[in-house]
Amino acid sequence: MFSQTDFVHMERALALATRGMYTTDPNPRVGCVLVKDGAVIGEGFTQPAGQDHAEVRALKDARSRGQDVRGSTAYVTLEPCSHFGRTPPCANALIEAQVSRVVAAMEDPNPQVSGRGLKMLRDAGIEVRCGLLANEAHELNIGFVSRMTRGRPWVRMKVAASLDGRTGLPSGASQWITGEAARADGHAWRARASAILTGIGTVREDDPRMTVRAIDTPRQPQRVLIDSQLDVSPEAKILAGAPTLIFCGTLDERLAERADALRARGAELVPLANADGKVDLPAMLLELGKRNVNELHVEAGYKLNGSLLREGCVDELLVYLAPGLLGVESMGMFNLAAPDSLDGRVQLNFHAVDRIGEDLRILARLAAPLARTDLH
Repeated sequence: MFSQTDFVHMERALALATRGMYTTDPNPRVGCVLVKDGAVIGEGFTQPAGQDHAEVRALKDARSRGQDVRGSTAYVTLEPCSHFGRTPPCANALIEAQVSRVVAAMEDPNPQVSGRGLKMLRDAGIEVRCGLLANEAHELNIGFVSRMTRGRPWVRMKVAASLDGRTGLPSGASQWITGEAARADGHAWRARASAILTGIGTVREDDPRMTVRAIDTPRQPQRVLIDSQLDVSPEAKILAGAPTLIFCGTLDERLAERADALRARGAELVPLANADGKVDLPAMLLELGKRNVNELHVEAGYKLNGSLLREGCVDELLVYLAPGLLGVESMGMFNLAAPDSLDGRVQLNFHAVDRIGEDLRILARLAAPLARTDLH
C-alpha cells in the first residue's frame, strides 16, 4: 500500500512535527512535506495557535521557492482539518492548490474533523491514503487524542527515586537523587506538557516554582495546584509570574480571607469538592480537558501520587531510577495499600526504558486505560 519513498517522506513530516513540540498547544503537533517528481518542494509544521497549520506552511514554503504545487503529493502527519476554527480548513487549501495525492499518518480524533477532511479530498478527486506510521503520529499527539476522545488530558506522573524506589530520606531530603542529565530530561517532559500539577504537601515542603528551567522553551506550562483548604502561602513561589490554577474544596466564608489573598496574587480558584471535602480528582481532569489541556505533567508527593492512581487518574509513569539505595525507612513513590493478592496489583506495561546519564528512565503505562465513563 505504501512505498519506501512514502515512508521516507512521512518520517520527514514527523520530524518536522516535533519542531512544534513546545509551541502548538492546544493544537496537535503536525508536519507536512510536499513532493513533486520525486523532489521535496515544500515543508512546514503547525505554528502556535491561531497561526498557519502545517499544510498551509508547506504550500507557502513551496511557492516561496517558485515551485508549482499542482500535481504534488502532500505527506501530512494528521488528517487535514475540514472545519473553520481560528484558521480556514487545510483540506480546502490542498484542494485549491490542486495537489494530486495526500498521504496522512492518522485520522484526526477531533469529532469535528474525524474522516471529514479525507472525504473532502476524495470528493475533490484527490487520491487519499491513510495509516502510514500511525503509531508514531499518535504518540506525538497522545494528549490531543486523549482530550478529543475522552474529554480529559493524558496524565503523565513523573517520579525520581533510588533503585529501591525511595524518593527521599526520612528527614525529607531529596535533592538530588538523580543526576543532572536526568533532571534536564525531566524538564523537557515538563516543557511539552500543557500544564504541570503538584499538591500542597510538595509546596509546603519544597516551595517549588514548577516551571521549565533546565532547557530553552518559548512558553511555560500552566501551573496547577491541588489544595483543598487553601493552605498555600500567598508568598509561595508557585504563585509567582503567570496565574496559577488552584483546585480546592468548597469555598465557604471560613476560607474567604485566604481566597482573597490568593486571588490578589493572580491565582484562579476552582472549587471541586468530593463527598469528603477534598478535591474531586476525576472531575478536575474533565475541567482541565475543557480548558484545552492536552498533556498533564504531575510532580507531587507520594500521598497525592497514590490518590491519583487509586482514582484512575494516571495514564503513564515517567520514572527516573538512580543507581543508589536509600533504605526501607525512606519515603516511597506512592501511597498505596498492599493488595490482598497479586491479581489486585496496579498493572503496568513498560513502554520504553532508556539510560539518561547515570540514571534509568522508565516510561510505564497503566495496563487498563480509563474510558470516559470511568470518570463519573
